[in-house]
Amino acid sequence: MNAFGVALFLLLTEMAPYLLLGFLIAGLLHAFVPERITREYLADDRFRSVFWAAMLGVPLPLCSCGVIPTAMSLRKEGASRGATVSFLIATPQTGVDSILATGAILGWPFAMVRPLVALLTGLVAGELVQKCVLEEAETTSRFARKEPEKSRNRWVEALRYGFVEMIQDIGKWLVVGLVLAAGITVAIPDGFFERFSDIPWLGMLVILLLSIPMYVCATGSIPIAAALILKGFSPGAAFVLLMAGPATNMASMLVVGKVLGRKTLGIYLLTLVVGALSAGAFLDLCCPREWFAVVPGTLDHASCCRTGFWFKGVCGMLLVGLLFNALVRRYWGGASHSHSHWEEKIMKKTYRVTGMTCSHCQSFVERTLRALPGVVAVTVQWEQGIAVVEGDVPSETVLAAVKEIGFGITEDTF
Repeated sequence: MNAFGVALFLLLTEMAPYLLLGFLIAGLLHAFVPERITREYLADDRFRSVFWAAMLGVPLPLCSCGVIPTAMSLRKEGASRGATVSFLIATPQTGVDSILATGAILGWPFAMVRPLVALLTGLVAGELVQKCVLEEAETTSRFARKEPEKSRNRWVEALRYGFVEMIQDIGKWLVVGLVLAAGITVAIPDGFFERFSDIPWLGMLVILLLSIPMYVCATGSIPIAAALILKGFSPGAAFVLLMAGPATNMASMLVVGKVLGRKTLGIYLLTLVVGALSAGAFLDLCCPREWFAVVPGTLDHASCCRTGFWFKGVCGMLLVGLLFNALVRRYWGGASHSHSHWEEKIMKKTYRVTGMTCSHCQSFVERTLRALPGVVAVTVQWEQGIAVVEGDVPSETVLAAVKEIGFGITEDTF
């Protein structure tokens, strides 16, 4: 147990400064980059829209869960099907937070390859969809959209989003990734996976089959990959985990198939499988293995003596505090974002919404409902699957709007 605690502590302190910086950059992107500007580049069916969707997605720190409502929002605002798929593939594989954390744990060559592969697979998948799947005649929603409401102080909004909302979304899976990595480090003896050194394709295939259906965020996958490399897996096999794990899960596959069609889902999965195996094989066959070694000291006691350890320790304590705050808010704190209208006698209806899995889903449903004519206030709680709508708006309109963005909904008649 002592060895496990030490391994977990060392991983946390090594990643904390980069994670904190990444969360700050994520908040700045959210607060200062208007969504309407990015959407202007994604509407046509040319390669340009696919390219800009991938370029937009690579730095965004959204997981395969959180990217779904964002991508569906782009789709309903007029983004082409190919641009939507490009965004879906490029975004969850990497982000500013995971790029920085990858450099800290696996080295900067790994950190540079990761966004490059995310960009290339996004471009390939998007262009294949553009060429092979017939686009609908009309992609814009029949419901008018409003720009998301921002705080008057954009710096406050940036800090709130980066250090509260983003950590609420990926905090759980970051903790899971750290715990799994520490467990692998302690439980698996050195050299256990060396049997895969002669058949690296087998290692990559095993990891691929495990990664596609499960959920792990881009940042949470890094310590797992580092532990596997230290236990004998090739860098290519670890890269398959870094790519396929964050890029998809069962929930995202179901939504893609439902909203964009089975043919699009097939291209989406095929590109991920071929891209992950190809990238892994390239790293193993064409690049010196020492380029992709785990940064020395990341998982051993020697790191305690490095210069800057105390700074990393303080960052680690700050990160633990932010994780605790975010997870308490997520599971016990309530999630109301509506305006108060207690003085008015307004019609209030409650709906059961299925398919919401994070605060991004919640925000997407809220924005959609607030944009409907006659709506005065909206409260959505994604953990309980509840949406409360206040105002003079027909139930049929509410049901149609939520179903159109890919979620299930029924009116609560209790």
